[in-house]
Amino acid sequence: MRIGRNTGLVLEGGGMRGVFTSGVLDAFMKHDLYFRYIVAVSAGVCNGLSYMSRQPRRARISNIDMLAKYDYIGLRHLVTQGCIFDPKLLYDRFPNELIPYDYDTYFRNEALFEMVVTNCNTGRAEYLSERSGDHQRLIDICRASSSLPYVSKVVEVDGQPYLDGGIIDSIPVERAVSMGYEHNVVIMTRNRGFRNTSRDLKIPRYIYRNYPRLRVALSHRVAVYNAQLDYVERLEDEGRITVIRPEKPMEVGRMEKDVHKLEALYEEGFRLGEQFCTK
Repeated sequence: MRIGRNTGLVLEGGGMRGVFTSGVLDAFMKHDLYFRYIVAVSAGVCNGLSYMSRQPRRARISNIDMLAKYDYIGLRHLVTQGCIFDPKLLYDRFPNELIPYDYDTYFRNEALFEMVVTNCNTGRAEYLSERSGDHQRLIDICRASSSLPYVSKVVEVDGQPYLDGGIIDSIPVERAVSMGYEHNVVIMTRNRGFRNTSRDLKIPRYIYRNYPRLRVALSHRVAVYNAQLDYVERLEDEGRITVIRPEKPMEVGRMEKDVHKLEALYEEGFRLGEQFCTK
């Protein structure tokens, strides 16, 4: 497929399901397929950063190889660091020591990379980018976008408190359209037809008591996500977006630790990414 100047790339989140996205993006890099505009949320941000820095397999290594080695998901991290994903490892040792991030290539990249976060004060999505060369701010935005409610600390960026962008905008297609991108390629981490069958519940006042608007947003999270899924499938049927997604119902959980399942999902993403590039 030819990617024009008005084609954007949208990356959904999904925790460890994001290994599918890392497979697709590795295939894109293999075929030198790059976009002028990328908007990503949560795990999509983590994968998108390695795509922006032109580092094939870096996201795969962090999501599969390093998980097997360091076991960085668990309640012990929540107790000791306030986050169920080991933040010291993921946002310090990984980019600065174990899997060095190529900041120079990222900041030379002329593409606009927007990361979705939820402002805890306003209960609204914001779309942050970092082009000034501030390494720590870039990592802080990534961490904020990936900080799941209830099992992560609130992250401050520019003096504002943020959490996971997926609370409000899990599939930021509308943002891409509003930025002038007439057609978008959307990488999703659920099969077509999936809907969240959970019920929305009113969040008690003692949870996030300093952020009443965040509580409201969390109380409508399931309905908002399902509405976005409806919207994406409608745009896909109208030919206004192209979606790359898993072909069958997902067997990988948001906090999956089975590396065999993760490897299979990565390989599916790579295969479908190759198919897309060679159409």
